Amino acid sequence: MVINRRQILAGTAGIVAGAALGGRLGMGPAFAQTAAPTFTPEAGASLRLLRWVPFVPAEEEAFLANTKKFTDATGVQVRVDKESWEDVRPKAAVAANVGSGPDMVMSWFDDPQQYPDKLVDVTDLGTSIGAAGGGWYPGLESYARRGDSFIALPLCAIGNAVVYRDSHMKAAGFQEFPKDTAGFLELCKAMKAKGTPAGFPHGKAVGDGNNYAHWLLWSHGGRMVDESGTVTINSPETLESVKYAMELYKTFIPGTESWQDVNNNRAFLAGQVSLTANGVSVYYAALKDPALKEIAEDMRSVNLPIGPVGQSVELHQASTISIFKHTKFPEAAKAYLQFLYQPDNMNAWIQGASAYCCQPLKAYESNPVWTSKPIHAAYAKASASLRPNGYAGPLGAASAGVMADYVLVDMYAEAVTGQSSPEDAIKNAERRANRYYRV
Repeated sequence: MVINRRQILAGTAGIVAGAALGGRLGMGPAFAQTAAPTFTPEAGASLRLLRWVPFVPAEEEAFLANTKKFTDATGVQVRVDKESWEDVRPKAAVAANVGSGPDMVMSWFDDPQQYPDKLVDVTDLGTSIGAAGGGWYPGLESYARRGDSFIALPLCAIGNAVVYRDSHMKAAGFQEFPKDTAGFLELCKAMKAKGTPAGFPHGKAVGDGNNYAHWLLWSHGGRMVDESGTVTINSPETLESVKYAMELYKTFIPGTESWQDVNNNRAFLAGQVSLTANGVSVYYAALKDPALKEIAEDMRSVNLPIGPVGQSVELHQASTISIFKHTKFPEAAKAYLQFLYQPDNMNAWIQGASAYCCQPLKAYESNPVWTSKPIHAAYAKASASLRPNGYAGPLGAASAGVMADYVLVDMYAEAVTGQSSPEDAIKNAERRANRYYRV
């Protein structure tokens, strides 16, 4: 499809043209055609985007290809800077507070809620793109909204699921993966006894550490705050989750308390652990290395077990994209974001990500990538099942601060390593959380 400058500036043309592509991909009816705002890039505009380092190279290739198409159509150069997952948050916060640096950022979870007054209002984009794409998934949308306004656009949920060696599970005496937390603990014990242990991060890992800690809490019925934002972490349910984490930790290989987001991938691919939780990226890393062929063929994925709460409750790595107010080219930035969400471009990115990035809009959930390989299935509903980290209270500066300060992650780490008793670890988390929620 040839895309020209007029299509970019008119907005609606790209959305209508993309509907035909949706049909060719087998995605059902054409997307809803809705009026879209028009953005005219400023004369001499250039943009700089801060994004996280990709774990799936094809995801980045698709993203950069879309960016090049935008530049070719508009003449607006877009520089894309990559930072590690852990470094995006502090660098974005500095840029917001000093008023200089990148024009846009792909950030994590509710990070935009820490500096909403430093971001360009993108309600026009959030409303029109959401209407054209079948609606945003609620969990992702909550991260991008401040009241009735969009301060960012939901970008994706990076699905988190258990990955394990099927032959090692069966050698430990299990023909099927346990569906509940009690059975899961028994599996981990049995796998350790066979010399094929598990490993989950208790370190300050933006994605995997937070995903694991929140699953531990929520699966046992605990929560950081109630609906009013009152800190409720010090509860019997939380205590049970901490005790459960301590038992699981005994089945892990040493050193998981210092793991960041790359460590569980490396341990799994090195054969040091046979069970962990990760994005689908670990499968593709094994697939592309002939030396890891046996691991790739033996790898399976499954959603995290259900705990005493009786339902699946998971946190997935959520990313949004926002524009800083200090940008000199807000119209160009909005045009760029609008372009990324046109159906042909969004579909290309989702497919390039190979099930690593789950779509933010419901119209894309039938993208064929989700059924192209069995291992993708556990990641297909990440955006739909996502529970925001601030549950059950409102998202805002407090929830973002607690997440950024790793309050929940540290609570489990302190208890499982014996640094604190379970009760003291919970009290410490309560004290730290109250510093944010009493602001």
